Amino acid sequence: MDTTYTGTLQISVVSALGMTPIPGATVTVSYTGDPDSPLETMTTDESGQTPTITLDAPPRELSLSPDITAQPYSEYNIQVTAEGFEPVLVSGSEILAGEFSLQPIRMNPLNVTEEEEKVVVIPAHTLFGEYPPKIPEEEIKPMNETGEIVLSRVVIPEYVIVHDGVPEDPTARNYWVRYKDYIKNVASSEIYSTWPESALYANILVIQSFTLNRIYTEWYRGRGYDFTITSSTAYDQKWIYGRNVFEEIDYLVDSIFTNYLSRPGVRQPIFTSYCDGNRTTCRGLSQWGSKSLADQGYSAIDIIHYYYGNDMYINSADIISGVPSSWPGYDLTIGSSGEKVRQLQQQLNRIARNYPAIPTLTPDGIYGSGTAEAVRTFQKIFNLPQTGIVDYPTWFEISDIYVGVTRISEPDV
Repeated sequence: MDTTYTGTLQISVVSALGMTPIPGATVTVSYTGDPDSPLETMTTDESGQTPTITLDAPPRELSLSPDITAQPYSEYNIQVTAEGFEPVLVSGSEILAGEFSLQPIRMNPLNVTEEEEKVVVIPAHTLFGEYPPKIPEEEIKPMNETGEIVLSRVVIPEYVIVHDGVPEDPTARNYWVRYKDYIKNVASSEIYSTWPESALYANILVIQSFTLNRIYTEWYRGRGYDFTITSSTAYDQKWIYGRNVFEEIDYLVDSIFTNYLSRPGVRQPIFTSYCDGNRTTCRGLSQWGSKSLADQGYSAIDIIHYYYGNDMYINSADIISGVPSSWPGYDLTIGSSGEKVRQLQQQLNRIARNYPAIPTLTPDGIYGSGTAEAVRTFQKIFNLPQTGIVDYPTWFEISDIYVGVTRISEPDV
């Protein structure tokens, strides 16, 4: 491997119960092909995070052309142990040259599991490995069948239930996944974060619209299943339990997670078919083609129009489930005041009980330097630009984490 090419990695370790960070966990990183030769051994801080480390990766150019057959990412094993918790091994965490990878680890307390070790195996990326092509479907689902359409408005759900297999496989496990985390996971599994931002943006829009169509039409529930969507590429899009995500994708999803694609006069989010465009073709977006268009200067909406026609437009859901307080409609920064600032301060104080690096605030409704510092610390922990300003992505990330730390969650047994 050419060691002049590297990517970076940070690992975050939390308890599967209550979203509590695990400080003092021992994290060992090794090549997947040589797991007995550790490259790095680290200890998590009070926020459950390791330092950012630099790891070898193949040349970046390998992920920028469909004609190159070499694997464009390196794979690493991550072994995590912590007193009182079931050990975790993640095999195959992906590193792309020049990209910052975020690897989440959820550990089960020993009092809720009988397993000796939880093993998470990350399979090949969909643009590199062999996966079944999507079974064609109509982009607009019929609305006149009894029970077919349940929702009257497009709602961003708090969770989706992912069936980790084909629909008819009763042995496949169902996972409850936060909506944004699901989109980040799928995007990191379906496209390379090395691509131009407009290509990433267009692909994320397509992934979100695909997902929201499944939710809006109650596609699987209307057929008697108890899940939202599957992880099968033949039926849906690839989701991989426990995989790493990439910072560029992570932040883009935070910024546009309420968006989807619409056509005039059609209420439902459009079912946006897509494929890699190299080994498989389809009527919708070509992933590799979108990258080529972005290289030529196409914007995200230009790419969408290229594949779906000029009457496709970007819409936004008005309802976001599980959010304790709606976005104020403007950034909160030093000098801001009022009830929204007070709510923000109260939420940060509750989050600080789990993440003590965040300074505790007096919830006085006044956005001063102390509030800005608490926000900046929060942004650092949760991989947002450290501005100290509560913009749209930061507001909803605070809301998500607040809900996460106040809810009793289920173990990953």
